[in-house]
Amino acid sequence: MAATSFLSPTQRYAAGALFALALHQAQIHQTRLLGSFADDEASDERPSSGSSSDSVSEDPELWVHESSGLLRPVFKFLDIDQAAWLGLEETSGSSPANHHVGAFMRLLSEDSGDNSSERSEQQLALAKAIDSMALSMETNPVAFQSRKEKHREYEHECRQKCSTSDAQENAAAVAIASENSPDTSEYNVQSSSLGTGYKLDRKAVEEGGMLSYQRKVTVLYELLSACLADIRDDDKKVARRRKGYDARHRVTLRLLATWLDIKWREMEAIETMVACSAMAAAREKELKEEEEAQSPKSSWAKWKRGGIIGAAALTGGALMAITGGLAAPAIAAGLSALAPTLGTLIPVIGASGFAAAASAAGTVAGSVAVAASFGAAGAGLTGSKTARRIGDVDEFEFKSVGENQNQGRLAVEILVSGFVFDEDDFVKPWEGQNDNLERYALQWESKHLIAVSTAIQDWLTSRFAMELMKQGAMMTVLSTLLTALAWPATLLAATDFIDSKWTIAINRSDKAGKLLAEVLRKGLQGNRPVTLIGYSLGARVIFKCLQFLAETEQTAELVERVVLLGAPISIRDENWKAARKMVSGRFINAYSTNDWTLGLAFRASMFTQGLAGIQATDYPGVENVDITDLIEGHSSYLWATQDILDRLELDTYYPTFRSPPRI
Repeated sequence: MAATSFLSPTQRYAAGALFALALHQAQIHQTRLLGSFADDEASDERPSSGSSSDSVSEDPELWVHESSGLLRPVFKFLDIDQAAWLGLEETSGSSPANHHVGAFMRLLSEDSGDNSSERSEQQLALAKAIDSMALSMETNPVAFQSRKEKHREYEHECRQKCSTSDAQENAAAVAIASENSPDTSEYNVQSSSLGTGYKLDRKAVEEGGMLSYQRKVTVLYELLSACLADIRDDDKKVARRRKGYDARHRVTLRLLATWLDIKWREMEAIETMVACSAMAAAREKELKEEEEAQSPKSSWAKWKRGGIIGAAALTGGALMAITGGLAAPAIAAGLSALAPTLGTLIPVIGASGFAAAASAAGTVAGSVAVAASFGAAGAGLTGSKTARRIGDVDEFEFKSVGENQNQGRLAVEILVSGFVFDEDDFVKPWEGQNDNLERYALQWESKHLIAVSTAIQDWLTSRFAMELMKQGAMMTVLSTLLTALAWPATLLAATDFIDSKWTIAINRSDKAGKLLAEVLRKGLQGNRPVTLIGYSLGARVIFKCLQFLAETEQTAELVERVVLLGAPISIRDENWKAARKMVSGRFINAYSTNDWTLGLAFRASMFTQGLAGIQATDYPGVENVDITDLIEGHSSYLWATQDILDRLELDTYYPTFRSPPRI
């Protein structure tokens, strides 16, 4: 790697050190929300483990510990002197990050060596290539507007179907909601997070200002290459981390990009370039070996004639043959934009034609296993149509959402609906979102979900229910959930027919969660970081998935982010700590204090105090967001998901909202 790196040895050392600091900070943030009311020094405390030692080497629970397999392969890839590894691990895991970020930023800013001018030119070319790729990945404004218009039509259709009493629910529930929930409006922080974490972020960004944009993206590019490279440690004590892109690595790069003040879309462009370069190099090596077996002298010349632009025709079928769903992006504009930038700087690389800087630098090209590690992607999910009977689950199928399939995306989003009236409701709530993830909607147990959703809606439209609403029944539902009081017998009797269907749906959601966990464990997402978002019973599927993952030997390597919307999950009776430990990045519980329909269905079958869908949880590392103003009733999640996700600003590393103080 050293001979072809765009960074000097000193700069690679500094990059590795910053990565180690960010990795440890990311683990701290699993259990300590940035912007919380914790003491200033608290955010630099080590994550809790069973070790009483201050030494990183004696605490295997740490992500920076050698046994995790997360850090030393990165050091090895960057060609950092092995004698320095232990010191970097101890520094990152045992002292506050803000004591060291500035020093390593200064090291990164230094230019030294005989090749500094050449490296600067290479970094400039790489930055231009990344900008071109980012531009090609931007959503067409006309297409985006069209999707928004379709979503508005869908919202209108949903409102007509659910026009019963959402408005009445909302108006009547406001009083009880305000009485029983703390006022969180003052904790809304739109521009930044508060607390020590924000101080570190702001300080790091200021110190990162001494670096050029070209240097910043080069650092991120080479660190990503290091994360994806299949470099294994021979030490038997080191955990054998699965091939692919670890979610803990991605959340670390997200934090580091924040420190460097690089927009996340630029990082996504880097991801796409590295992925396509690796796959193209793997394909080229395969083709070259095949041809050399027949005519050793002609293979290189033959493929070289293809050139950068000519290979665009190969990006479809040829690469699909070895990469499954994660094929090189068929973005002609992006390929054309990259060609003049890189064509004068680096040699053309065989069949790939993409010639992104990864292939040029030789960083990922030598690791053919990188491409193979993503082989099950895309096609692995949509191909797993376990639609007919798996255990007690009758239906479990992934459907593509959006246009990012087969576009070289290095992260996946799985979206799970849980309150539906027809099969379209599994997909349509998620269409139109403007992001660069490869997205899939999970269609599961539609028969039972439609049955319980329809039963609830029929009950809401009944004359008896309308009369109860006028009498303030929803206030009774919410107050009993919040105070553990008994329900009136008349209200319990009125919901008997909902209870049976809801109980079945709860049971199936738990089993679907186990299936989803198996899908992720088997790597059908292509061993890429996953974001899980679900509403209503779909949120419960996700939560149960995390709990089942926690029962295995999995850590936070699979799931990067989780968003639960209107979740029918008990606050007191579920293991939130175990679920949180499975998520490397943000874990959000979005709730509506006026969702008495959820309270009614949940309370009727499961007598418990505390419900995540209508109030904040009280678990370390869970980000609670009050979305009451966006939710008129439980059915609102069908059309309000996009507005909610926009508000959450998922691509930011730090929480958008500050959690209220514990009382």
